[in-house]
Amino acid sequence: MKNLLVSLDQAGDFDEIVDVRTPLEFAEDHIPGAMNAPVLSNEERVIVGTMYKQVSPFEATKVGAALVARNIARHLETTFADRPRNWRPLVYCWRGGKRSGSVTTLFNMIGWPARQLDGGYKTYRRATVEALATLPTRFRYVALVGPTGSGKTRLLAALHEAGAQTLDLEALAAHRGSLLGAWAGVPQPSQKGFDTLLASALRGFDPARPVFVEAESRRIGAITLPLALLETFHHGACVEVTTSREDRSAFLLHDYAHLFDDTESLKAQLQRLIGLHSRERVAGWQKLVDENRRAELAQELIELHYDPAYARSSHQHFVHLPQALKIQFRPNDADVVDQARALLAQLEKHSFALV
Repeated sequence: MKNLLVSLDQAGDFDEIVDVRTPLEFAEDHIPGAMNAPVLSNEERVIVGTMYKQVSPFEATKVGAALVARNIARHLETTFADRPRNWRPLVYCWRGGKRSGSVTTLFNMIGWPARQLDGGYKTYRRATVEALATLPTRFRYVALVGPTGSGKTRLLAALHEAGAQTLDLEALAAHRGSLLGAWAGVPQPSQKGFDTLLASALRGFDPARPVFVEAESRRIGAITLPLALLETFHHGACVEVTTSREDRSAFLLHDYAHLFDDTESLKAQLQRLIGLHSRERVAGWQKLVDENRRAELAQELIELHYDPAYARSSHQHFVHLPQALKIQFRPNDADVVDQARALLAQLEKHSFALV
């Protein structure tokens, strides 16, 4: 089989990348662009693994081989039925073992020049972790710094539309980053999945151009950012985004409308603030929820929770915040892209993005 093994840097030479792990393994993370053709289902893998530990490796291997053979046959009749004679797939499983080896061998017996990824997914995962230790340091960042509700995410999207190079970490993490930042009905990716998305995004950037990024702490919901990225953009240039109190309150009410519409969920989220705030204060906020006093709640959260937290964290993390370019942003206006273009012109005029 050694002559059928290839390294990760050869992955681009193939017509298709086939991940033969279970759907759960694939969902957690996979090589970008790979398709999933599992040779064991989630349940079958549990059965074989349990048998391996409780009965014997021999019996588990025998049962597993039968299951794999049946599943490969099904894929040949369905998934791969239309692949041409000269189709060149790269196949991988968890560690480049029996699952991908079986598929690769059978593909070659049919006549397809298939190859197996040496080391499997573990090789890819190790390469991703190594990349995230160095790749973020290749770029110059401009961090959008400002308190919750100032519209930094909307400004970042407007900068992207205006032609700037942007890294939307909250979009990759499927979370707004704040206490109430969970996306309605959208689960966050796994940490491994996020790392893959981040590495892919970074590889698409031009090092000669600045990368605009929203200020974040180490964690976005359940996701942890790599230290190399944090340290690099914490030492980069800053744009301090200021927004009127009225605009911030209106923006929060709009952006968090799904939470304000689900009162029980919102009250449960507020309950988590006990410890940072007194039980009496949190109970008062929950009462505002029950009384549908949304604007008042948004204003109190801004003044008593978000702004003090911002004041504590931003000055600790961003080295160049005292020299930040300060802009007044109107996140609720229709001309946010024009505002982004004006910011880019200002930065270019003062060569600010080159800090």
